Amino acid sequence: MAIDAPSSPPAQPWSDRLRHSTIILIAAALALSTVVSLGELSALHAAIIFLCIAAAALIPWRLHDTVASREDVRRVNPVETAAVAAVVAGMPDPAVLLDRAGRVIHLNAAAAQLAPALRKNELAQFALRSPEIITALRESIATTEPRRATYLDHVPVDRWMELIITPVPVPTNFGGADKCMLMTFHDQTPLRRVEEMRADFVANASHELRTPLAALSGFIDTLQGQAKDDPKARERFLGIMHNQATRMARLIDDLLSLSRVELSAHVRPDTLVDLLPIIRQVADGLEPLARERQVEVETHLPDDPVMIAGDREELLRLFENLIENALKYGASGGRVIVSLTTTPTTDGTQEIRVTVRDFGPGIAPEHLPRLTERFYRVDVGDSRSQGGTGLGLSLVKHILNRHRGRLLIESVPKQGATFTACFPSAKTLV
Repeated sequence: MAIDAPSSPPAQPWSDRLRHSTIILIAAALALSTVVSLGELSALHAAIIFLCIAAAALIPWRLHDTVASREDVRRVNPVETAAVAAVVAGMPDPAVLLDRAGRVIHLNAAAAQLAPALRKNELAQFALRSPEIITALRESIATTEPRRATYLDHVPVDRWMELIITPVPVPTNFGGADKCMLMTFHDQTPLRRVEEMRADFVANASHELRTPLAALSGFIDTLQGQAKDDPKARERFLGIMHNQATRMARLIDDLLSLSRVELSAHVRPDTLVDLLPIIRQVADGLEPLARERQVEVETHLPDDPVMIAGDREELLRLFENLIENALKYGASGGRVIVSLTTTPTTDGTQEIRVTVRDFGPGIAPEHLPRLTERFYRVDVGDSRSQGGTGLGLSLVKHILNRHRGRLLIESVPKQGATFTACFPSAKTLV
């Protein structure tokens, strides 16, 4: 990339110079004519003086401007020009341009968001504290050769990043050449998520689907053999097979939903949604289940809209899981309360809390830390009889993680359980 010094402006035409110097020449001519008429100066000497004044007025003197412009060009580092800054800013991935010492020359908005500690004219090693990044950067600076590094970024959520360091030849002020280091970061999280999702799906599906598949296979053999001509047995076995098939369908649906949420866990939703109509829609949709279980659902919601940055479909699934669990496993209490409050946090921000409380048998303390694990059940038999898959609270946890929220679980045996979904408010995110 060659950067040429700006050329000097072209010389003005003689007609323009004459027009600009007309007043000076007329004044000089009048003054010299007056002096000659008074006999103080000879006409020859006056003509010579007038010619000198005219030459000084008409000849372009640009030596000082040319020297100054050349000094300005020498003081500007070719790499620090606006053109180079625009190229770095236009790169879609996080990009940082460093000098040979590792100081930041330019960085784009994506890099500033990835590493907020990066500052221009400061060493990048102080802002990028990952050992893999520092090692690759030092090796690339020492050898002026490309380097690659893969590392795991834990804040705010786990992300797998690939760093590529490319030496870039650049010109110097005096016609030489130097090398800068261009660092680009590539998000490998979607690829890793897909690999993990495939492995987890195979492992979990093969484990959880084995029981209903074995039951279906056994009943089919029975219907083809001993119960072939027994209408009562056939009806009973077909009912059990229907329940097992429904359980398999729910299990696959929950696995796919969980995989989709995990795949996009590192991408924060940016659409503003109102929580109140979502909660009301879920409560109205579960009203038949509440009547079947003889449970009264109470909603304590504010009148004004409560906005958060979120995904509407995922939030529907989250509240559906929480309220449905309360109706199924806390039905003996006869009442479920759904409330929404806004609570200030210790750092001065606002947190929105949606609480689902039941008055059922409660959960023993030893089970609370593991409730959000995949396929973890407090009572395996009761969970399967209720149609549960063991994935509901795991899905809730992952949806809250994507929304930068958290799940609080409180329970006392024989006094019910309280599940609280906490979200940062839209104002806090802004």
